[in-house]
Amino acid sequence: MPQIPLIMPQLGESIAEATVVKLLVNIGDEVKVDQDVMEVETNKATLTVTAPCSGRIAKLLTNLNESYAVGAVLGYLEVTQEVAARVGLDGMIPQRPLEKSESDLNAADPKDELRTPGVQPTVRGLPVPAHAAGASYMSPRMKARMTELGLHAADLAGIPGSGAAGRVTIVDFEKFLANLEKNKMSAASSMRVAVADAMRRSWTRPLATVALPVCLDPLFVHRKASDPKPGPALYALRALALALSENSAPAGRLIGNRIVHPDAIDIGFAVEAEDGVLVPVIRDADQRPLSELVGRYNELVELARQRRLPADATGGSIATVTNFGTFGLTWATPIPLPEQTLVLGMGAARRVPSWHEAKNQFVPVMEANLTLSFDHRVLDGGAAGRLLSRIATLLREPEKL
Repeated sequence: MPQIPLIMPQLGESIAEATVVKLLVNIGDEVKVDQDVMEVETNKATLTVTAPCSGRIAKLLTNLNESYAVGAVLGYLEVTQEVAARVGLDGMIPQRPLEKSESDLNAADPKDELRTPGVQPTVRGLPVPAHAAGASYMSPRMKARMTELGLHAADLAGIPGSGAAGRVTIVDFEKFLANLEKNKMSAASSMRVAVADAMRRSWTRPLATVALPVCLDPLFVHRKASDPKPGPALYALRALALALSENSAPAGRLIGNRIVHPDAIDIGFAVEAEDGVLVPVIRDADQRPLSELVGRYNELVELARQRRLPADATGGSIATVTNFGTFGLTWATPIPLPEQTLVLGMGAARRVPSWHEAKNQFVPVMEANLTLSFDHRVLDGGAAGRLLSRIATLLREPEKL
């Protein structure tokens, strides 16, 4: 008798695969057209696969808690010649399994061979070719394996998946792990792992950056006359602290449907240390003038480079200042720490022409780019721009710092 395949249907515009969570029939059961035969779960909902016509369950090719691509054969339904002719599938025979190399077979689950080769699922009406999309959707089996190895989805971002819509399958994952062993590897330091984890958590938010060039000539004149001399990052830190003391809302954090305002203006600053970055914190940076902050700032820089920061000088800051200009960079987009909304960056100063209204001519000035990266859930471009403009104004009037 003819056999008609039970196919994983297209369960939604953006759904490329689903996990079988429950079988509602057994081999040999008689089913009617549109009868539910199994429950499947996507990353959005639990749905059912139905029989395309009346018949008897001849084969079930699925395992519970395993994912199958849209278009994959989940089993076969034995039907009469009359039914097969009516649905236009008379003479249907099972497709041959996709041939695999010996190495693939060693890494793969035997059931993977039962999946239909060359599946071209449709997403929003267009064919989706295989590409290095990374593990944007992971089956329970994949999640368990990654948890076992201490890996995150970001670690798989460059894997070209062979599943539907370029999804990374368990076979792709195991091949990726096997190939890693062929490369030179070194252990990541605890600091590098901590920085990586912080940046991964930071990137779960929608981040944006605004920038503004600012003339630093007044700052350099002020610094030359000062003793001790503040560094450019400390000027920026003090300007940020004063701007936030006038309106702390931009440094608030979104928790649920509430903005949590800071109760103190504690500002951190980035210091490059061996194999990472440390962020010492100056407490109540809005309460003390610039001249009183220089000693503490220099002390914390030295302690950070030695990786000997005291507990009271770490954590709890509401924003960070980073001077990427020390590396000769004129523009960058720093990422705020996970517990912060803002990071202010300062680029390298360069001599550029600037129009002088009184002299009616261009004159050379030292100018640097200020950048403000922020959590776009808390701030919009206008609010971020106003905050950055206020910081730039304060930097042009360093005697007020």
